[in-house]
Amino acid sequence: MDEALPVRDWLPRTAALLLGTLALATAFIAAYVGALHQPRPHDVPVGVVLGDQRAQAVLAAVRQRTDKIEPIEYDDPAAADDGLTTREVYGVLTSGPDNGLHLATASASAPAATELVTQVLGQAAQQANLPIQVTDEVPVEPTDPRGLVPFYLAVGLVLGGYLASTALGLRTGTAPVSLPRAGLRIAALAVYSVVLGIVGATVVGPVLDVWHHDIPAVAAAGALAVFAAAMIASAVQAWLGLLGTGLVILLLVVLGNPGSGGIYAPEFLPDWMRGMHRWNLPGLTTDLIKSAVYFDRRSTGWTLSGLTLWALLGVVGLLTATIFRAHRRAARTRTPDAPTAHG
Repeated sequence: MDEALPVRDWLPRTAALLLGTLALATAFIAAYVGALHQPRPHDVPVGVVLGDQRAQAVLAAVRQRTDKIEPIEYDDPAAADDGLTTREVYGVLTSGPDNGLHLATASASAPAATELVTQVLGQAAQQANLPIQVTDEVPVEPTDPRGLVPFYLAVGLVLGGYLASTALGLRTGTAPVSLPRAGLRIAALAVYSVVLGIVGATVVGPVLDVWHHDIPAVAAAGALAVFAAAMIASAVQAWLGLLGTGLVILLLVVLGNPGSGGIYAPEFLPDWMRGMHRWNLPGLTTDLIKSAVYFDRRSTGWTLSGLTLWALLGVVGLLTATIFRAHRRAARTRTPDAPTAHG
């Protein structure tokens, strides 16, 4: 029993565990507070059509005064509209009626970002004595006015994925003993992922009545996210054991959540965090859910591919760890520790 072990046996391991959790907690505080305590928007993309002199002049004047807005130029109005519905930009500024301006926004991308765009360009239009008409082409649901439900759903899905992997690892070992056992673990986590994806979509849809459409698409996106998180956690834990659990928490929670762009749009985050949402699981999941609920299916391109790639990498990582450990066990079995005496 542990109580009977000498202090020198259990103290180093206990101290290492406590130091590890201390490091994770410190990183959690630093990442969340550092990224979110004072968001400063910069380079928030707004589309404009080449040759639209009135809109281009206003955006150029804004750019001279502040770095909050970054003009993104398109060849024609159709391309600019596509940029809005595929989430390349938060708004499109064009010349409007009565020698004024028209600003089309998509609040479902990030309400705080579209509010900023509307405020900054509204003030610029006023200073230029130009009337401006604002329309929300892709509005966020009234039941989610701050647009946070996709992020919170993503957090729950990713959390469920790595918790399921950790639970299986504690029960049956972090690394499966054979490839058939690895296959069973993958199959079990796949079934779990489908179930949790359906449950998540049902909770935010029919149960809490947040969204009233695209529930199957949300369930499919959720299942993929859960499976990707579960497989990445399984692979890391299979290779690194208990240390792998700490690394998974660091990547998926400590850095993943604040860097996902779910609480604040990426353009509101510190420079070192701005691109994280393009590769971390919470960010990819948040963006995929937004695309499934609100936007053109073309906007799912990288998010869908990214989550699929993570899932495949996790499967390969788990299988290779299983093969590697099986070979090590076989090698130890073939090499006895000491010569055997024969009578």
